[in-house]
Amino acid sequence: MVGIKRIKRIRHRSSVLVALVAGLALLLAACGGGNDNSSSGSSGGSSGVTDLGKQLPAAIQQSKQLKVGSDVAYAPVEFFKVGTQDVQGIDWDLAQAMGQKLGVTVSFANTTFDGIIPALTAKRFDVIMSAMSDTPERQKQVDFIDYFNAGTSILVKKGNPEGIQSLDDLCGKTIALQKGTTQVDVATGQQSKCQAAGKPKINVLTYDKDTDAQLQVRSGRAIADMNDFPVAAYAAQTIGGGSDFEVVGEQIEAGPYGIGVRKDDTQLRGALQGALKAIIADGTYDQILQKWNVSKGALKTAAINGGQ
Repeated sequence: MVGIKRIKRIRHRSSVLVALVAGLALLLAACGGGNDNSSSGSSGGSSGVTDLGKQLPAAIQQSKQLKVGSDVAYAPVEFFKVGTQDVQGIDWDLAQAMGQKLGVTVSFANTTFDGIIPALTAKRFDVIMSAMSDTPERQKQVDFIDYFNAGTSILVKKGNPEGIQSLDDLCGKTIALQKGTTQVDVATGQQSKCQAAGKPKINVLTYDKDTDAQLQVRSGRAIADMNDFPVAAYAAQTIGGGSDFEVVGEQIEAGPYGIGVRKDDTQLRGALQGALKAIIADGTYDQILQKWNVSKGALKTAAINGGQ
């Protein structure tokens, strides 16, 4: 969670000029709803932990369970199927594929984005996978395995009544953002530029969910939302049948999403990096990104803490 994220953090989430489509293929398993609920995924075979999975910490090898913390409200990166608590999205599919390489079952624990790193530190789950941009500031708290590239996009009402095309156009305006995201950092960084241009600062409203931020734009309380490009594009295409929003301007501050791991969990970090490299090598990774129409965000290196 640019998305994500999404998707800077700076983060961000990316240089992904992608056109997302509404008709998405269905093939996913379940996950928890509400804050911190969880449910099991379906990855991992009956034959047990694989050779690659034997690199995992002993406790995870024994339980054959990997619990992922995620803010499941960031379509198309991770979100619930309509009317269910079943998770779908880019992160879900990648996590399941990695779980199969390790021979473990992957489940998602749904939580708010701004508290997700403290929850990881408190060991409420094993890793974070939530469109989280790998940034130097976050690297002070957790390690990242980079798996996707995305940038921030500006989302406005359909027809762009305010004529917004860039961050400079947001000076003196009210915008709505999700708490704890790179987009808040982007808006904060823009404030000095507004002042230098002799313009008022941006009035930033923050919310627990990006869907709440979008509501402020639809209601007219805010003139723009910012989020990761995949998320912004998906929202513009699907919400209100594509009649509520549009994406304007160019992507801002592209950078990698990372799987967050506690700094002392080096064994887990190494196993997950190996699993990511394995799905990149066998083509599964590319197939998943193609499914969600985000192939331009592909990374091929699975770098550790590659965000700048």
